[in-house]
Amino acid sequence: MISRAHTVSFQGVEACPVEVQCAVSPGLPAFSIVGLPDKAVSEARDRVRSALAVMSIALPSKRITINLSPADLPKEGSHFDLPIAVALLTALEILPPEAAEETLSLGELSLDGTLVAITGALPAALAAAEQDRSLLCPKGSSAEAAWVEATPVIGAASLTEVIRHFTGKGVIAPATAGEVIETASDKDLCDVKGQQVARRALEIAAAGRHHLLMSGPPGAGKSMLAARLSSILPPLTPQEALETSMIHSICGLIEAGGVSRSRPYRAPHHTASMAAIVGGGRRAQPGEISLAHNGVLFLDELPEFARAVLETLRQPLETGDVMVARANAHIRYPSRFMLVAAANPCRCGYMSDPARACSRAPACGADYMGRISGPMMDRFDLRIDVEPVPFADLERSRPGECSASVAERVARARAVQAERYAACDGATVNADAEGRVLEDVAELDTDGRALMLQASDCFGLSARGYHRVLRVARTIADLDGDAGIARDHVAEALSYRMPQ
Repeated sequence: MISRAHTVSFQGVEACPVEVQCAVSPGLPAFSIVGLPDKAVSEARDRVRSALAVMSIALPSKRITINLSPADLPKEGSHFDLPIAVALLTALEILPPEAAEETLSLGELSLDGTLVAITGALPAALAAAEQDRSLLCPKGSSAEAAWVEATPVIGAASLTEVIRHFTGKGVIAPATAGEVIETASDKDLCDVKGQQVARRALEIAAAGRHHLLMSGPPGAGKSMLAARLSSILPPLTPQEALETSMIHSICGLIEAGGVSRSRPYRAPHHTASMAAIVGGGRRAQPGEISLAHNGVLFLDELPEFARAVLETLRQPLETGDVMVARANAHIRYPSRFMLVAAANPCRCGYMSDPARACSRAPACGADYMGRISGPMMDRFDLRIDVEPVPFADLERSRPGECSASVAERVARARAVQAERYAACDGATVNADAEGRVLEDVAELDTDGRALMLQASDCFGLSARGYHRVLRVARTIADLDGDAGIARDHVAEALSYRMPQ
């Protein structure tokens, strides 16, 4: 008799269906697992054997073979423990075959039969809903999985509870979803004194999800401004929250089963490796750019990052996803994020400060900023110089406009864009507009077109740079509440695009 259970194998954020087949046949006593299992999956036989022994269930003196189908799909992770146990218990006629057939299960077993929380419960629940099956998972992961309302989620604390549930002796009630986490930022733009140009650029970047580069000497406030960007961004929409939570679920970053509506803010150190930023490693895990999906990726000291790491960001910035290629698999992760970067003008940082003249200027600045390639620099929609505010002005300045007021304008601009791109596939904000869609929504008047042509001749704008100026001008018009793009909007957009 061949018994079957169902589970999933994670390939990126996709949960691929896997059928766990169990055969108990005559022969020398053995317990083998086949179907490209990794070390964690192969060790499941010892955990399953120990968990069954705790419940006084003895394995027969026969040959037990577990096949994970499809056999050519790599199987990784300890979440295969529970489906292997379910298939084996079904083969031993302890569990009814119908229950195993109608359920998708995943979970790690302790030696005493306790079920340990696992990663990836949310995408597994989506896979269960697509297969029209219920989901069986550890109790610690059930609140996360229950966000998928299309399938019932059963959270069990131990293998004993699983047996009692399937045999009708102790039915487990379906799990309830965790709470929506609303994380209020403790950083406010009112803390920033002066820096009107930088504040305006930050507002435009937040309204249209444009990439921003801030350059200035140490202590000018670049990192302070970037840290307050989250306070003016609108909360995630339900669809965006689901996309982001699926990535965080794979990495085990969802706490207490709650789904956050706050946009991710990731700030990796400049010593981070390419695999850490882009994704990869032995199990091809998501990188920082995917963890920042629908949020902000802040790269402080941009020229200090390895050249190869920065160059790998060029494609995700354009396409909104990243392909992690391995010899045995190609895994795609979504990575549509807002890139905010900060850089000193030179290695010492004081090239533009007359009080601390750089002895190697201007070669020092050219060499330092030259670490950022032209194509990478061309992908920044907004490039601004952040000059330090004199101490006397700091003493006299009043607190700036608070984040709540700026966030209201950003939310209104985002609402206009959501309505504008409602019928467009793949575009939600102005930064996504391209091709015919961009031409329709960013049509310039006569004066604006003349100014754009003049600027193209003076600054030598590339086609990419030209389109990015159009997108920024469209966002500025949205913030002003104007349906069309005037010459003033184009002029302001061009002012943020410093010549390379």
